[in-house]
Amino acid sequence: MSESHGANIELENLSKRYPGNPQPAVDNVTMEIKAGETVIFVGPSGCGKSTTLKMINRLIEPSSGRIRINGEDVTHIDPVKLRRKVGYAIQASGLFPHMTVAQNIALVPKMIGWSASRVRERVEEMLDLVGLDPGEFHGRYPRQLSGGQQQRVGVARALAADPPVLLMDEPFGAVDPITRDHLQDELIRLQRELHKTIVFVTHDFDEAIKLGDRIAVLRERSHIAQFDTPEAILTNPADDFVSGFVGAGAALKRLNLSRVRDVEITDYPTVSVDDPLQTIFNSLRASGTNEILLLDKRGRPYKWLRRGDLMRAKGSLARAGTLVHDTVTRDATLRDALEAVLTDNTGRVAVTGRRGEYTGVVDMETLMNSVHELLEADRLDAMEHQHELEETRSALTHAEQEGHGGEPKA
Repeated sequence: MSESHGANIELENLSKRYPGNPQPAVDNVTMEIKAGETVIFVGPSGCGKSTTLKMINRLIEPSSGRIRINGEDVTHIDPVKLRRKVGYAIQASGLFPHMTVAQNIALVPKMIGWSASRVRERVEEMLDLVGLDPGEFHGRYPRQLSGGQQQRVGVARALAADPPVLLMDEPFGAVDPITRDHLQDELIRLQRELHKTIVFVTHDFDEAIKLGDRIAVLRERSHIAQFDTPEAILTNPADDFVSGFVGAGAALKRLNLSRVRDVEITDYPTVSVDDPLQTIFNSLRASGTNEILLLDKRGRPYKWLRRGDLMRAKGSLARAGTLVHDTVTRDATLRDALEAVLTDNTGRVAVTGRRGEYTGVVDMETLMNSVHELLEADRLDAMEHQHELEETRSALTHAEQEGHGGEPKA
């Protein structure tokens, strides 16, 4: 794995004006993004967040201001050269439909003159990195992939030339919610391995909390309302505008800050589809539980089997049991896990590894304990805040009385 980590990005008085528009689309944005951190731009539609993002790789030319990447002013260098140093992933992946998956990923490495063998190795490495089997996906065309697979290839292509900076413009906005959760988890895992500088645009505040080291909440014209950690924004929003983004249920939103790997992952009795029916029956009887998890040939969660299911199976597992609808990875948030448990009537969710293989389960009790801890912490915070307010009020009243007492009589 290459050691090319992230780069520092500085935006200084960055503005964009369009002819015939009295107001700038982006007005005087100044911010510093540290090397290796994930910063999320979140704000209402039309606030200029995508325009600000696209000025970083000069897909949109700034009207004024400066962009520095690792101290180098990139405002005046050749924009094509700049874009080869900055990965870019967009909604609906933006893959070229007439090119195979491998050709799409190889695009920038070829442009910058990598050798054929190095490009080939890199394509394999990138497919593996985003959790797609190189042998299976190498020669496919984008139309032969699901939406989630296309997005993975889009991310692989953006990272192929090992750029220090990755810009992502609502990359997961066009996929279904379950696929979106898994893509978000994948990005968190990738970032733990790669330490790129990621700037990510979304209008979904929950996505921002889940992915961001810091979040920039933007008003119209990309004015920064608050630029802080997810924790700080949830517990201490700067003003009513930011509070509107946080919305109700800040304690439950904080479930987006805790990961499955932070809680207890327990083992659960499992059997394989390759096991004889009698072995499965014996395992279930010996397990002391009323159900068992059936894994497919690759060791991935496949079905929950109950005792009654086996009685009715009559020598075949084809119709027995309940399909596993959702799984989570260790990088999933506790909120994802809670949603998965609530939609699955077993009261637990299977945790999977990089290739979808079973690694354990998280149950409802563990998740509810975490919710109670967060709600209790919020209750104590609220009591403390109330106490401080009362003390301040009391001090003000006292000062007022002192003031009136000390006034000279007319």
